[in-house]
Amino acid sequence: MCGDISGLWLSQLNASGAAILRVISCLVTQHNLWLVALAASMCCLGSAITFGLFARARERSGLEKCGWTFLTAVAAGSSIWCTHFIAMLGYNIDAPVSLDPIYTTFSLLVAIVGCGVGFSIGAFSRQRFAPELSGCILGVSVSVMHYTGMQAYRVTGVVEWHHNYVVCSILLASLFSALAMREAKRLSNQYAQLAAAALFVFAIVSLHFTGMAAVEVTPLADFDNRNNREAFTAVAVAVASVGLIVAGTGVASYLIDNRASAQTVGRLRRLALHDALTGLPNRVHFSDHLSAELNLAERKAHGLAVIVIDLNNFKEVNDLRGHGAGDHTLQVIGQRFADLTGLGEFVARVGGDEFAATTRYEEIAEVNAFVDRLNAALNQPLAFDGFEAATGGAFGIALYGQDGLDAEQLVSNADLAMYRAKNRSGVTACFYRKEMDEAARERKSIRADLQYAIARGELKLHYQVQTSALTDEVTGYEALLRWTHRTRGLIPPDIFIPIAEESGAIVEIGDWVLRTACKTAVQWGRDKIAVNVSGVQIARADFAESVHSILYETGLPPNRLELEITETALIADKVRALHTIRQIHALGVSIAIDDFGTGYSSMQTLRTFPFSKIKLDRSFTHGLDREPAAKAILHAVLALGKSLGITVLAEGVETLAQLDILRHEGCDEVQGYLLGRPEPRESALAANISVAQLSRLAGAA
Repeated sequence: MCGDISGLWLSQLNASGAAILRVISCLVTQHNLWLVALAASMCCLGSAITFGLFARARERSGLEKCGWTFLTAVAAGSSIWCTHFIAMLGYNIDAPVSLDPIYTTFSLLVAIVGCGVGFSIGAFSRQRFAPELSGCILGVSVSVMHYTGMQAYRVTGVVEWHHNYVVCSILLASLFSALAMREAKRLSNQYAQLAAAALFVFAIVSLHFTGMAAVEVTPLADFDNRNNREAFTAVAVAVASVGLIVAGTGVASYLIDNRASAQTVGRLRRLALHDALTGLPNRVHFSDHLSAELNLAERKAHGLAVIVIDLNNFKEVNDLRGHGAGDHTLQVIGQRFADLTGLGEFVARVGGDEFAATTRYEEIAEVNAFVDRLNAALNQPLAFDGFEAATGGAFGIALYGQDGLDAEQLVSNADLAMYRAKNRSGVTACFYRKEMDEAARERKSIRADLQYAIARGELKLHYQVQTSALTDEVTGYEALLRWTHRTRGLIPPDIFIPIAEESGAIVEIGDWVLRTACKTAVQWGRDKIAVNVSGVQIARADFAESVHSILYETGLPPNRLELEITETALIADKVRALHTIRQIHALGVSIAIDDFGTGYSSMQTLRTFPFSKIKLDRSFTHGLDREPAAKAILHAVLALGKSLGITVLAEGVETLAQLDILRHEGCDEVQGYLLGRPEPRESALAANISVAQLSRLAGAA
């Protein structure tokens, strides 16, 4: 039994070996190997083009997918057809040969249609075995094309077919095609596409030469195969034409798609790297450019300056004229910057009203000249909808090498220099200096400590008396925040309040101040308590609700609370500020405009907002006894307050002469060191000196 099985296995092995030898013999002895190599080359080219197009088809959707699938089918069918007939040109047979044009043409159509069906399933179907199914259809299509083409190849002689080779050729074509489509499914893998093309080449080549081994031709008489030249010439012309179609289809498709892709990528890249409003490079582009410039500066050893630019008064343009005017301003400035930049110069918009620039230089004068040109562009008037304005700006400059070696450090240092320029009157541009770092570190340290100031009990309120200049009565107290740091000691409010506003800590601190002041005021009778409010607090949508909650919690009547607001705190968002202040006013809380005369002091603000008090800034009070202009301003403010029905309080009263002038001119209320310094609650109540006493002193003098 075992011997029978072993003998059967050996006979099958011998048969398989004989079949392989027959295919190899057919290839070597019955074909022109140069034409076989040409056919294989055509097959490789066509397969590469086919699966490149198929990858495009799978990536697309809708009509684009249909179009790319059609091109894939045309390329695949044509390359299969060309491979077959080039190989047939190299088939040596000693018998008359003719070609049937109908079968020849039909074989091409069969290849294209069959490939269309197979690749459509592969492109559109998401079923699990769709790649294998589409590959089998491709294999069958290649087989049908091959044997249809063989029917077109008419030979004068006895033709005998070995059907086992026919079946084997179809199975090989289907197997390799299925494997090819399975590989092609993995779009993200570039090597998978090459593997798919190689497997498809194996499918076509194995089919063709196994199929050729299946046919055996016995000539009826001796024949010189040179007489087949006419038939071969016709085939050659047809193959060349279709080959050009394949190559043309592939190349044209790639060129069109790559050009369209390049244009799309270019547009997307421009959108990604340029500011939509001004057309200037954006922050990302600036970062990339700066990195490249730093590398170049290191290699070429030339100077590189990094410049940070912040516009002046831009918020005012937005608030007073609307966002349309603000956008127009940025567009005009962006165009001016773009027009003036030359070789080695670069300007980008990196934020709302912030710009950044770089310039190469040999002498520092070149940097100054570039900054002067930028500043001149900002100072040129621009017109919009009937108004004309010039923004101006502040410039901070950091130099590669001495001020930093990397992009982050240079931009940070230029930023510090810009803020120094912005905060110094009459200064447009500042170069970075090391002491700026110390100031920045100091601000960061204060900012960090502010987070724990309340919890550590370092914040206290002092109270300064406010009195009536006419009735000698105390009208209220202003709550003033003091911070005694555990190691630094007393930190002035003009240092830590701006830092608290920048960091957002002012929200928590402001609520603490308001709550503490209201709790204290409840204990001292009927006098008012005035509390300063930051613009950051006013910008909160829930600020009015917070005020109401604190009043309810502490039990202070709303008419005893006065909130003091500077006009600059209202500029950022006048609409929201007006809404919030009206809500607070509706609670019964009075609103005072603080530091009047130092900001915009516009009549429009006084008319729009429901102020109940004007607090004249101390700078005007100090000059009353020696500056006629200060007294004229006092006259004007008092007349304005009287006409609008608003109480006027003069801050900073320090001498009896100032107090006497204020009383004589009819000022309503006064506040200053002469009447009482800011003190803790008990000291402030005990140290009050009445206006009557001061008046008697003034009269005695």
